[in-house]
Amino acid sequence: MDSYLIQVNGHGDHAPVLDVNLKNTGNIISPGKVKGRKPRWAVRASEMSKKTFNPVRAIVDSMKVEPNPKKAMISLSLGDPTVFGNLPTNDEVTRAVKEVLDSGQYNGYAPSVGYQSCREAVAAYYNCPEAPLKAQDVILTSGCSQAIELALAVLANPGQNILVPRPGFSLYKTLALSMGIEVKLYNLLPEKAWEIDLEHLESLVDEKTACLIVNNPSNPCGSVFSKSHLQEILAVASRQCVPILADEIYGDMVFADCKYEPIATLSTNVPILSCGGLAKRWLVPGWRMGWILIHDRRDIFGNEIRDGLVRLSQRILGPCTIVQGALERILCRTPPEFYHNTLSILKSNAELCYAALAAIPGLQPVRPAGAMYLMVEIEMEHFPEFENDVEFTERLISEQSVFCLPATCFEYPNFFRVVITVPEEMILEACGRIQEFCEMHYQGAEGTQDLECDK
Repeated sequence: MDSYLIQVNGHGDHAPVLDVNLKNTGNIISPGKVKGRKPRWAVRASEMSKKTFNPVRAIVDSMKVEPNPKKAMISLSLGDPTVFGNLPTNDEVTRAVKEVLDSGQYNGYAPSVGYQSCREAVAAYYNCPEAPLKAQDVILTSGCSQAIELALAVLANPGQNILVPRPGFSLYKTLALSMGIEVKLYNLLPEKAWEIDLEHLESLVDEKTACLIVNNPSNPCGSVFSKSHLQEILAVASRQCVPILADEIYGDMVFADCKYEPIATLSTNVPILSCGGLAKRWLVPGWRMGWILIHDRRDIFGNEIRDGLVRLSQRILGPCTIVQGALERILCRTPPEFYHNTLSILKSNAELCYAALAAIPGLQPVRPAGAMYLMVEIEMEHFPEFENDVEFTERLISEQSVFCLPATCFEYPNFFRVVITVPEEMILEACGRIQEFCEMHYQGAEGTQDLECDK
């Protein structure tokens, strides 16, 4: 029989030392004398943490510039609709959460994929004949960001690659690189309202391509793909047998003259993981409620992808239970006029901003059709004192106290992004300051001044 001896040795003024000698078949093992190992501190950051890189933070944090103290700061950089208080969520949304909190019934752990009743509510909300959904097709997540992370993690292995839009949301690259997944950037075309360059997209596909990310409506572009263009994208995915990760967090946030088409409603054979959430349409990004909708009518994903998503969701044990408990009421009780009013404000701001910036020499805004953004091209040849969009936006801060994100953050230099969720008076003030800034630094084509003098 094995025997274990615990001996306490005390000598003089020293405190007793606990020695643990494990006697096993006559051998004594001393934990402090493991052969070949000299104890030393060697704590290092993980390889995953070293690979994690957010280009927005890296660029913004390096912009060591102070705003003009004579002008109040106007930030058009953050995609958070709650910042200025002009776009509150609906009373029914907050009432639903209050009722759940008062009930005391949602304070414990939920299943990692979400409560069954909540999954049923999301499935019922998005179910349609063209893309049917059941509760088992829904995974609830901690915000749309986690939905994207889980979708990437289940579809791609280290060493594989994913196809990502350029310009595009920086989180795709941040997540992929941290997982050892290569990112291949496909081009969007500003002259075609940011449609995908389909030929370029298809040229990037190889045997290691794990998925295609389609973001519609778009951050940072504010573009909305037509039904016919989505069908062209699906045709590429079908030909190349590449599944789609659809980032549709801005789904239905399109202006009145445009129509949003969920991509899964247009295909029966391409498997799609659609990621969404409450953050943008319901104006509550801090509530961290997202979801993955699994569209797989040909059973291409099969049980393997579904089981993989369940296992991955178990890493953090699911999203906030309070918001889960309110989810059905939020989806069912939010009045249509709330969505309409939000979009009316965004469309009005978009039109004001587009018209004002389009009138400024040296700038070429691209008209948005939805979401909360528009992109503006800087004709850098007319601003020769600035090397790139980062320098341009830095000086805009220091001289005019207006902060727009340089599109280098989105892999698309010599543009900047404007957030259109700010109050109307701030949009107008910001555009006026941008005009003043451009007039101060604009230089026309060579020879223009000489021609003027000859007249």
